[in-house]
Amino acid sequence: MNRSVIPYQKHAAVLLFCLSLIMACGPSDMEEEEAFDASRINQHMDEEVSFDERYRPQFHYTPKINWMNDPNGLVYHDGTFHLFHQYNPFGKQWGYMSWNHATSPDLVHWQHQPVAIPYGEEEEEAIYSGSAVVDHNNTSGFGDWTTAPIVAIYSSAYGGERPHQSQSLAYSTDGGETFQKYEGNPVLEFEDPDFRDPNVKWHDDIQKWIMVVALPLQYKVQFYSSDNLIDWEYLSDFGPAGAVSGIWECPDLFPLAVNGDPDNMKWVLHVDMNPGAIAGGSGSQFFVGDWDGQTFTADDSISEGEILWADYGTDFYAAISWNNVPEEDGRRLWLGWMNNWEYANEIPTDPWRSAMSIPRSVQLETIEDNIAVIQRPVEELQQLRGEAVQLNGRNLTEGNHLLTDDGISGKAYEVIVELEPVVSESVGLNVRESENQETVIGYDAVTGTVFVDRTQSGEDSFGEDFARRMDAPARLIDGKIKLHIFVDWSSVEVFINGGEQVITSRIFPDPGSTGVSLFADGGDASLAGLTFWPLESIWD
Repeated sequence: MNRSVIPYQKHAAVLLFCLSLIMACGPSDMEEEEAFDASRINQHMDEEVSFDERYRPQFHYTPKINWMNDPNGLVYHDGTFHLFHQYNPFGKQWGYMSWNHATSPDLVHWQHQPVAIPYGEEEEEAIYSGSAVVDHNNTSGFGDWTTAPIVAIYSSAYGGERPHQSQSLAYSTDGGETFQKYEGNPVLEFEDPDFRDPNVKWHDDIQKWIMVVALPLQYKVQFYSSDNLIDWEYLSDFGPAGAVSGIWECPDLFPLAVNGDPDNMKWVLHVDMNPGAIAGGSGSQFFVGDWDGQTFTADDSISEGEILWADYGTDFYAAISWNNVPEEDGRRLWLGWMNNWEYANEIPTDPWRSAMSIPRSVQLETIEDNIAVIQRPVEELQQLRGEAVQLNGRNLTEGNHLLTDDGISGKAYEVIVELEPVVSESVGLNVRESENQETVIGYDAVTGTVFVDRTQSGEDSFGEDFARRMDAPARLIDGKIKLHIFVDWSSVEVFINGGEQVITSRIFPDPGSTGVSLFADGGDASLAGLTFWPLESIWD
């Protein structure tokens, strides 16, 4: 085992923050928390749920019951997309961290599976976040040469007298149905006890596995390489850089072709941060640069202090991308945890807690001479569309314009709308609307931003600062703003100008809040066009 030793310091303020984070993230409602019982690890498989509970998302992945957070081990294998995630088998709040498992043929319809890697009671080992790979060449030796093993690389968070985090392995030789922990765990340790969230991918150029792993309190990630997934060699550090107001977690590193040109490749390093994100609490940032097989170097604009937020909403965190997606597909696919540590343990859902974002593809495109990270909803979601309703150009006088008579309303739907501010100060849509509730999505011509305002969106008593407005910088293209919006029973996702920026937000409206209206404030505006689709539920 190769170990890297780098001196570090933990200032008093950081220590206090860390303690507060543990208190915030740990199980705080002891009335709900149950004792560990290995026989009940898979109680969710027998639980009968309706999937039409109040606030249950209808086209987003949710566990049947209990607590969920970070997506883990996203991997494609033999025609199946695997989604593992952080899970508490015994309650609706954070605790007894294990890897739960779900599978899908199409990134849309999900089948719940048994817990893949459970909390280790004897060794007090929580199974924290990580990644999974298909070891096609059996470099690890875990396979029998008849089927490629799936290898999970995760953080072991040990309790007891010396709490610390190390990197460990578990492997599956039956396509991900069952996993066995490697008897030589952990495979990588470090002197900083906060050392977690390994993300591993195969690097063709150097014919090695590459790991990027977070040093949360140092605002750094480290890079390691390996021939066999077991013995790891330290390569380099990156950071501090970008946003450093909170701890760094859940990194991911992947190459993308700029404008689809394979001769112009750049590398994207994604890092999460909590708290201190652009919309408050948890958030995600990108670094774009170059990777030489050992060191990541951010582009000059980022090195000079520019922060590229992955999402300008409160509820997109811990995103990682799928490994082993077929070359003929050609997409970099990912999703994130649709929640925020400010209120994650308290959102008003039952018998489950938390949801994943819709899956997205990630691209690099040149916009106004700058390289931008673009996110778009996966095309597979289109299979959920019902009959379309289209509105052509309309003048929007100042005020609200209810669309119920046009056949536009509901609790789960998709909208593509193009708006021209003209002389208005703001223009947009009110969604999940009733007499006393609305979530406002619009373009603010004064600030040059697209915003989601959930100050009147519904239930918010569970979080002191839940009611807020979120803003993302946005440009007008030929005087217009284009919004691609997904509204579910308890969420809104807004893709701006083809995915140049995204705002993801949880909302908790009354079931009867189904109205949709257009609005213009501070003057007249114009609707260039609107297409609305009701979306079917993914749950039987």
